[in-house]
This record gives sequence, C-alpha cells and structure tokens, in this order.
Amino acid sequence: MKNNYFFNKQFSNIYKKSSKNSEVTSQILYGEKFQILLKHKSWIKIKTSFDNYSGYIKNRNYTDRHFSKYKVYALKASIFDKLQKKTKNFLPFGSKISLISKNKNYIEFEKNKWIKKKDVKNINHKEKKFIKIFKLFLKTKYVWGGKTFKGIDCSALLQLFYYYNRSFYPRDTIDQIKYSKKNQINKFEFKNKENNPIFYMIRYNNFFFNLKSKIKKNPLLKILNIKNENNLLKNQKIKNNYNLVINCNGSNFINKNFFFRKINKKYNAVAFTTIIKHKKFSNNIRIIM
Repeated sequence: MKNNYFFNKQFSNIYKKSSKNSEVTSQILYGEKFQILLKHKSWIKIKTSFDNYSGYIKNRNYTDRHFSKYKVYALKASIFDKLQKKTKNFLPFGSKISLISKNKNYIEFEKNKWIKKKDVKNINHKEKKFIKIFKLFLKTKYVWGGKTFKGIDCSALLQLFYYYNRSFYPRDTIDQIKYSKKNQINKFEFKNKENNPIFYMIRYNNFFFNLKSKIKKNPLLKILNIKNENNLLKNQKIKNNYNLVINCNGSNFINKNFFFRKINKKYNAVAFTTIIKHKKFSNNIRIIM
C-alpha cells in the first residue's frame, strides 16, 4: 500500500505533539511530499520525504496525486482566482505546483487558482547563488520553526536553499552541524556581481580552531586573558582600543547575563561576537579565550 501524500494548502505548522499548544518545530510547504506515520483524532503524525522530519499536522489539506512542474521563486507569490483577480492568499517560496493550464502571463495550478509566471521557475531549475535566495527573506521577521514569508528561523533559511535545489540538508541546527562536518561543508561564501567575496558564514568551531592554531603567528591578533569577568564591560582598554571582540568562552559574565537570559536557545553554542563600537570599523580585533 502506497503511503505518499502531498500537502495542498499554502503551508502549515508542524507541531511536536498533537496540539496547537505544542511547540512548533517546523513547517510544511505547498506541494511538499510526506508519509503518514499514525492518525490521532483530528491529527496525523507525518514524516517529510525531503529530510525525514517528523511531527504533527491537522488531518486535512493533502492529496495522494500531485505532479510538480514548477516551483515558487518569490518570497510570496499571489494567488489569483478564475477571473485572474488577486486574492488575499499567497504561496511561499519553494512551493511546488502542478500545471493544469496556462496562458501568456499565468499558470493554473489548481482549478480556478492561478499564479503569475514570473513568480515561478521550472521544477528542475537550480539556483547556485544562494545570496539571491537569502535576499528574498530580507526584513522577514524571526519565528522559531518558521520557513516562510510570515517568519523564518536561521536553520530554515539554510535548508531552503538546498530544498529549492532538491538537495538534502537537515532541518535543525544541531543536525546541520553534524552533517556539514561529515560532508566537509565548513563555510558559505557571499560574492558580489564581480564575483568577489563580500563576507562568509562559517561554523564557529572551525573559526575557533583556525584562530587557535594561527593566532600566535599573527601580529595583528592578540589574546587577552580576563581574570575578573565582572569588570569586562568596564574595561576602558577594550572600549577605547578595540572595535570587535570575539568571545570564545560560553560561560563568562557577558554570556550569562546578556545572552542566555535574553534568548531562548535550543542548541549548543560556545562562541559569540560582540560589536563594541557601531561606527566605522578599523582593524583592531581582540580575541577573548
């Protein structure tokens, strides 16, 4: 017996338990494939086919027949009715749609539901420059478990790049770290139009060990050992002489009082970056080990 289904609503939260009061762990997008693991009253426990992510959604809004021809390449693509008038509904980035009919400017993906051609790409389209995808989500608010225009979290942003390109990448940060380490994915490089690097996203542990091995050989980098952590914020030497402090000690005063108390983390972090001055940067950097 086949157990393959496709979600056919805009998107839905995936809950840790069969209750709307439960934690939202992720979201499922339009056209996303999944299996049903069990049914519990008005809920079903599912496992998504892309990343084997499991959780609960409401027992509705899915079909066993779906043939993806296009995918949404816009932060949110407006849905139009049979008269091709804009509705108040949208499909989020990465949604996979079928083809019923099309005309010069629109594609019909469900009966009397249309979407603009300019908002989609062929299902086999690849986007190698992930900066283009990341830019779509500029000004999108942070939402734990989110992966759409209504809110997104950090690990979802990374995963969506791979999801769009139909290449596996885990959903949660802790699994992404393990997978990246196993597959030697250590950094993401951002380039401009001239193909020159702008900046990098790199795993902190790679950054730390790289610094540790080379820091003594580099005259531009210095190590400062703080004996009294409570005076760290009052240290005029740091405030006056350094613009950026890279803090590699997860248990010190700053982290305990300003990071852990303000942010509810679901992952293990051992390094944090603090900008001391918010004006023009120079090359003065201090590493606190």
